[in-house]
Amino acid sequence: MPPKNYCPLCPTKNSKIITEIPTSDYDIVVFENKFPIFSRNPDKLDVGEANKEDFFSFSKKKSKGICEVVCYTSNHDLFLEDMPVGKIGNLIKVWQDRYFELGKKSFIKYILIFENKGKEIGVTLSHPHGQIYAFPYIPPVALAELKSSQNFYRKNKKCLHCEIIKKELEDKERIVIENKDFVAFIPFYARWPYEVHIYPIRHIGSIDKLKDIEIKSLAKILKELITRYNCLFSFRMPYVMIIHQNPTDGKDHPYYHFHFEFYPPYRTKDKLKFLAGCELGAGTFINDTLPEEKAEELRRGASF
Repeated sequence: MPPKNYCPLCPTKNSKIITEIPTSDYDIVVFENKFPIFSRNPDKLDVGEANKEDFFSFSKKKSKGICEVVCYTSNHDLFLEDMPVGKIGNLIKVWQDRYFELGKKSFIKYILIFENKGKEIGVTLSHPHGQIYAFPYIPPVALAELKSSQNFYRKNKKCLHCEIIKKELEDKERIVIENKDFVAFIPFYARWPYEVHIYPIRHIGSIDKLKDIEIKSLAKILKELITRYNCLFSFRMPYVMIIHQNPTDGKDHPYYHFHFEFYPPYRTKDKLKFLAGCELGAGTFINDTLPEEKAEELRRGASF
């Protein structure tokens, strides 16, 4: 945690106390992470000589990639859901820009845009911000989702995600919010009690394909969803927000569908959902709630 009365993500107001952003004010700022897991110029890797008789010789690669921080606003106390729709729309355009620019680099294969919010998630800086990890490979969760989508597409000649959206729009019970361009719902297969996915109804693979009118619709639905989370238990809901989208590996992925996933850790107002033996050891989530009931709670939790 930073020292009291000091935030490294606020503008630099005092020349004697320099923050990460050396200007007196800003709208939205993107800069490279001071403590990255990937680096543009990683340390040299000593791979040693390959031993043909060693069946358990592990492969190694340089951790070459890019990690960025995105500060949503210069206002330390203004969260994403507090911002005007136009401001959230500008943030979406920044995400589009970073996906496009980072994805053009030959050594980058996947752009993970995400936000960790709240001390319960392990966040040490409360200033409203998110992160971008530009991976030199496609990470396992994204890869598994891509393969499932591809297999479904090959067998059925349809997008798996479009079919899920169609089913949710027919059933209605698990939908939290919808507008003409997007739908937000708790999926039937949710692992967290209040897990919500946001999908564009139009089939697109990545955030840079959004039209201006869709950006506005997405901004509205993001603002409303997070506000509903806050109203649910009368405090700002912590969460992990992940953007799922096409890899930037130069290949076509017509079977994939861009979307957001939100993972709030609370089960009730005063109980967290902890991952224990079955989840961590077996990869099987235990969710003792019904998505239809939790969606109803979020629908009636606030008026819009």
